[in-house]
Amino acid sequence: MYNEAKITTIVVIGALLNAFALNFFLIPAKVLASGFTGIAQFIATILQQTPFHVSTGILLFILNVPVAYLGWTRVGKRFTLYSILSVAVTTVFLTVIPVHSLTDDIMLNAVFGGVISAVGVGLTLKYGASTGGMDIVAMILSRLKDRPIGIYFLTLNGLIVLSAGFFFGWEEALYTLVTIYVTSRVIDTIHTRHEKLTAMIVTSKGRDIQKAIHEKMVRGITRVPAKGAFTEQDKEMLIIVVTRYELYTLEQVIKIVDPHAFTNIVETAGIFGFFRKED
Repeated sequence: MYNEAKITTIVVIGALLNAFALNFFLIPAKVLASGFTGIAQFIATILQQTPFHVSTGILLFILNVPVAYLGWTRVGKRFTLYSILSVAVTTVFLTVIPVHSLTDDIMLNAVFGGVISAVGVGLTLKYGASTGGMDIVAMILSRLKDRPIGIYFLTLNGLIVLSAGFFFGWEEALYTLVTIYVTSRVIDTIHTRHEKLTAMIVTSKGRDIQKAIHEKMVRGITRVPAKGAFTEQDKEMLIIVVTRYELYTLEQVIKIVDPHAFTNIVETAGIFGFFRKED
């Protein structure tokens, strides 16, 4: 497990990357980011035309208040606390970092803004935290359906694209779509909890490895009798399906209990039946 100091550092770095992407790329180009950040951008831009000027950071914080309750009850208290921390730090960074355009090329702004923002979000999710807002909604849907979280980001952000088209122009809406697509793809590349792997472990210490695995993770194991073709030695083959995040833990368990075990890892295309999704 990652220690709390490391996760907190990752959350702060993710918030800094998100704020950097917004103030240096997306906001100057009037290209909306994904999620609640994009909604906060949209509202802030609309309010600039009225006497009520509210910054993107403040609006982002306000929008996340009701979602925090959903995260607290459906995802977990720890996850939600880190989400609140991320939103608060992002708000501070958005206020402190000045809005400055690095390029007038709207495509470069859309792509680089999307990539930098996605790296911040992806790293934060990978370490068990969240940047709040849409992350919480998408995480809940991802756990329910066990599908890539980026798919839900892309689907839930359709409204943002339409809003950008109606109020800023359809060219900006198309670039917003580019940003959202890039963000979704990069997040799925970094956040791979939905990916499943099947491990086939050939060992002479089947019961010991089974016990050690169950001490570290909650996963079902199938034990199959096996025999070495060359040595004629009786062994067992343990079959277990894990998430990609659990692979390192499994590898360490096997090395400690039976360094001579032979393990074959294959990607799993699909699973039918019960598989624990909330780790």
